Amino acid sequence: MTRQLRRTRYLRTPLALILIGLTAFTGCHPTQPFYFHEDGDLSHYLDHATALEEPNYSQPHLEDVEYAEAPMTLSNPEFREMWDLQLEEVVSIAMQNSKVVRNLGGVTPFGFADALVGRTASASTIYDTSIVESDANNGVEAALSAFDTQFRLRGTQGGSELGTGGIATNTDRVNNTGGGINAFNNTAQGGLEASLTKRTATGLTLRAESQTDRIRGNGFFNPIHNTFWEQSFQIEAVQPLLRGNGAMINRIPVMIARINTDVSLATFESSIRNLVLDIENTYWDLHAAYRNLETAKIGRDSAQATWNNVYEKMKGGLESSQAEAQSREQYFFFRAQLETALRDLYNVENRLRYLMGIAATDGRLIRPSDEPTAARISHEWRLIHMEALLRSPELRQQKWVIERRQLELVAAKNQLLPQMDVGAYYRWYGAGDNLINADRNGLNFPADGSTAVDVLTEGTFAESGLLFNFQMPVGYRRELAGVRNAQLNLVREQSRLEDMELNTSHLLSTSIRNLDFNYQSAQTHFNRWKASQAEVDSVRVLYERGKSTLDLVLDAQRRRAQAQIDYYRALSEYNKSIAEVHFRKGSLLEYNNIHLAEGPWADKAYWDAMEHARERDASYYLNYGYTRPGVISQGPVAQGPVSEYVGDLAAEPAYTPGNSPELVPTPAPRPTDAPEAGEDAPQEPGPITTRPEGPTLNAPLRAGTNNGSLKVASGSANSFEWGSLGLTPAAAPKADGNELRQASFAEPLRK
Repeated sequence: MTRQLRRTRYLRTPLALILIGLTAFTGCHPTQPFYFHEDGDLSHYLDHATALEEPNYSQPHLEDVEYAEAPMTLSNPEFREMWDLQLEEVVSIAMQNSKVVRNLGGVTPFGFADALVGRTASASTIYDTSIVESDANNGVEAALSAFDTQFRLRGTQGGSELGTGGIATNTDRVNNTGGGINAFNNTAQGGLEASLTKRTATGLTLRAESQTDRIRGNGFFNPIHNTFWEQSFQIEAVQPLLRGNGAMINRIPVMIARINTDVSLATFESSIRNLVLDIENTYWDLHAAYRNLETAKIGRDSAQATWNNVYEKMKGGLESSQAEAQSREQYFFFRAQLETALRDLYNVENRLRYLMGIAATDGRLIRPSDEPTAARISHEWRLIHMEALLRSPELRQQKWVIERRQLELVAAKNQLLPQMDVGAYYRWYGAGDNLINADRNGLNFPADGSTAVDVLTEGTFAESGLLFNFQMPVGYRRELAGVRNAQLNLVREQSRLEDMELNTSHLLSTSIRNLDFNYQSAQTHFNRWKASQAEVDSVRVLYERGKSTLDLVLDAQRRRAQAQIDYYRALSEYNKSIAEVHFRKGSLLEYNNIHLAEGPWADKAYWDAMEHARERDASYYLNYGYTRPGVISQGPVAQGPVSEYVGDLAAEPAYTPGNSPELVPTPAPRPTDAPEAGEDAPQEPGPITTRPEGPTLNAPLRAGTNNGSLKVASGSANSFEWGSLGLTPAAAPKADGNELRQASFAEPLRK
């Protein structure tokens, strides 16, 4: 036995080595099966499933997209005309072209500037509310459809549903008829059921049903009729007494659907408000860009005049080549600033065009015709604080969410009640040889020639019954978890509302602080500009007389240009701060004369609505009593003055500790002293073209042709007073007593 086992092991060893060798040399891989009649045409075979493909859809482009012209650049600054627009006109054009509500990301941030899909896909549109309202699953009409009358027509088999379409069956089985005799039972049976079901607001279900059956069979010895008809008509009413009882619980889906629409409306209002704020900010940024362009032009012209002067002195041996190079560097510094300012102006103008929904370039250059206000704007804190809490669309949206959570909690608590339904039915029954005849013959079943409908309408056979159903889970585990979840959701939304109100208060406080700061900053930078202008005039005279060095002249020119730029930027920021205050207190749309309203419907819709209103007026009023849903809305949002929100609050004085409340009157602007006009003082410019650029440079820098020149004016027009702190710069002259000095703004862009 031992020798045989050893011999077997010895024989298996070479076989294993051979198999291992074959596997190593040939490998192990799957092979395709073989097919007969294979012709090799595999044109239908695709070796990929997710290739980039073009959708089979096309639509004409917008004219503003299809006919957009080449952008204006430093190398190609040509345009046909200047397009002077007021802020109101800009807002109006934007509103007309805003099917998709655009924004620049200033209010709604984006990860990157060119997020085309993310920016547009997440943007609000004028269709959003209608889409929410018409949602077939969660819309208002979908919720109301639960109370619509349902008509059903189905085939039946012995009183049970056949599924789809079956209205007749045939059976052939052995039947034990009793008495020890077996016979074959061959029967045919079929029927048709028609019903109307209506659910009312209190949960009552009303049902009217007609049942028609045709029966044929030999299951009885010596039947009177081998075939006969049965006809019944039944009315039924079932009312839940606990779970699902009452108008409140049954109307919750309708109210939640309407709340979803109100949330969508608040979201749309927020998006329009954000768009208007972006338009305001961009409009004043464009105004500041024009001012910065003119400031850079003035600085370039001043530096060029200084360079020419130093160059002439160098040729006469009165200045060194180092001074000439220094003045030449100053010129190119201001020229670079001018080119940057022109590029920035093009960019800001392009952003404004995007918000307006027009072509990026159409041969016109937009120029603001409205001037930034110079008047001091003050607000009564208590009024605007209350207005912000009442008019904020975000807070209103969150309140709607809380209303929805409260309704969900009511629905969850209703699930803690047992299911107990009571009802009753009454049924009329008839049978006969025939189903129906044209004339009544007075024959009743089982007489020959009887009709089932005649017997039914005579009321001879009638059935009635009471219905009762009671069902409840033991422990209510799922229902208690649902109530707890609804409670937590409600508390979370209430906490969010509290935090949003706190955030609104802080943001409004910050906007008021920024408003006051930018007003004071504009005053400071204007007087800084005026002082720098005086310094430039003085040091230039000293330099011409040989009592000052060139570097002092160049430094004074730079600081004057920077002061002028800072002043215009502060003036723009002040006007943007005014819009921000209205943004925070919820009155920005009113501030820009925008009123949100529902668009017109089709005439047929108004006709049908009037018909339903008249029908409801003629119907019988049902008072649901204590089961009537509570009020969840306070009526339409007033889009008028603040008095519509706070009532008599405007007449109540604001409380100030230690002092009686007093409103600070806004001073009326009046003409005052302005920077004196000199060779380098701000003045009405012509088209932006360079003077001869020194001894070696002759290339002109043009910003337009024909009537497309960039004209920016400056001078003295509006004024405002110093702040309430009573601080004046050391160099500013003081009037008699404690009277505060007036500092004047610059003139408008256009006269």
